[in-house]
Amino acid sequence: MQLFSTFFINKRSIFAKFLQIRVSSSIYAAFGEVMEYFIPQETVIFEEEIKKSRFITYLCHTDGMEQAKAFWAEIKALHPHARHWCWATVAGTPTDSQQYGFSDDGEPSGTAGKPMLNYLLGSGLGEITAVVVRYYGGILLGTGGLVKAYGGGVQQALLQVEKQRKVLRQNYRLVCEYDQFNTLQHLIAEHDIVLLEQQFSEKIHLTLAVNPNELERFSQQITQRFAGKLVLIDAENLANHS
Repeated sequence: MQLFSTFFINKRSIFAKFLQIRVSSSIYAAFGEVMEYFIPQETVIFEEEIKKSRFITYLCHTDGMEQAKAFWAEIKALHPHARHWCWATVAGTPTDSQQYGFSDDGEPSGTAGKPMLNYLLGSGLGEITAVVVRYYGGILLGTGGLVKAYGGGVQQALLQVEKQRKVLRQNYRLVCEYDQFNTLQHLIAEHDIVLLEQQFSEKIHLTLAVNPNELERFSQQITQRFAGKLVLIDAENLANHS
């Protein structure tokens, strides 16, 4: 996790850009299980001063709750003299509420972690953690001021996030003849499939990471091209086919 890029915000288009982020990041939505979504590519840092209090917002990719907590601890270690280190996370897929978390870290209840989490959820991103560090400036902001400061810091940092697509692939096994391999390679390339492993013996044994959105079409193509001679086997159920 790299923490050394500071970004500055063009405030005139904040709302429009935030809506754009929300729409473009929501293509993961599908009927049933989430199959793909966007995650942050790099760490973002946004800093502002509000009534003499200094607020520093960090956004980072964190895969799972353990990484999220480790990131919070890392930021706290970077700022040992701050007053608060509030955080929020969507540590897994954007729709997995079991991977949501937040903390007000000593601020009045509901004024920091929850508004931070709301902006993370609104972005549609997964595997993301926000930590907002506050250096107290001696002036009380009030409940509304704190909500605006903590939530607003995350909102503005989100505008600078570079995103990358993550696909939750499923592993399958396939055994083919040598004279079938070239045709099969073309099908693999056409259907957004990753070839994880290939073993050459009397036949060729392949392990494939398949995009669930492509599974049905890929299976149909295999059946049509090879007259039903090839069988795509779910790697998790491989024992049932041995």
